[in-house]
Amino acid sequence: MNNEMLERVRSGAGFIAALDQSGGSTPKALRLYGIAESEYGNDEQMFDLIHGMRSRMITSPVFNGDRILGAILFEGTMDREIDGRGSADYLWAVKGVVPFLKVDKGLADEADGAQVMKPMPGLDTLLERAVGKGVFGTKMRSVIKLANADGVGAVVAQQFEVGRQILAAGLVPIIEPEVDINSPEKGEAEVLLKAAILAELDRQPADQPVMLKLTIPSVDDFYLDLVQHPSVLRVVALSGGYTREDANARLARNHGMIASFSRALTEGLSAQQSDEEFNAMLDAAIAGIYAASNT
Repeated sequence: MNNEMLERVRSGAGFIAALDQSGGSTPKALRLYGIAESEYGNDEQMFDLIHGMRSRMITSPVFNGDRILGAILFEGTMDREIDGRGSADYLWAVKGVVPFLKVDKGLADEADGAQVMKPMPGLDTLLERAVGKGVFGTKMRSVIKLANADGVGAVVAQQFEVGRQILAAGLVPIIEPEVDINSPEKGEAEVLLKAAILAELDRQPADQPVMLKLTIPSVDDFYLDLVQHPSVLRVVALSGGYTREDANARLARNHGMIASFSRALTEGLSAQQSDEEFNAMLDAAIAGIYAASNT
């Protein structure tokens, strides 16, 4: 594990840019960016276009380690280059931004009001490749829709089981049990979730810390005891479908949580913008998210 990256993530100011849309969410991300599905004919062309969008963001002069702590990459981005360097290497060596990798393969069907992750049979091989490319950590997402103790328990148990496999490979896992912002039982689900996470954390050695990526809670500062837990490196927040303005306002009321926004970061960016317009829009987005993360 890279100790310089570790210290940067532990104590640095800023937020984590989530640039990890994968197969299912890429057409929507491109559509919001102003590229219609009629403009590409197959997956290869689609992934070339999304890599172009991500590269444009990452190489922008406003995207750097001054305000951005880390960036989460999709596997296809990790395997590609930016300005002639591997994407993870470019992020750290050129921009001072810590690289993470999305490792999950999507969600299983809903059971007990939750969706665990699909099996990841090739995970060890992927982790080995990520280490070789200079990646610091990983991210994997599950979803909780109802306040069902069995569903929440299954999500948290799986996340920590896989998280320990990731730690054993020398990477830091971002554990992401998202609570659906539209859940009719969001607050109750968060009570169950926090209890389940704390039970796992109390078995987790402080010298093997994990990161947590959580939906911004219904009760302000509800996750403060997770933020302060010795086995937690950092608690980051997902935007979860909130607009950027709304997500920033909610995040600012939760002290110690920092953003890890995806759609809320790219909101307003367009393939049709000139570089000057694109950089100005991205700069404003970064400034707002950075400010909300520093509370």
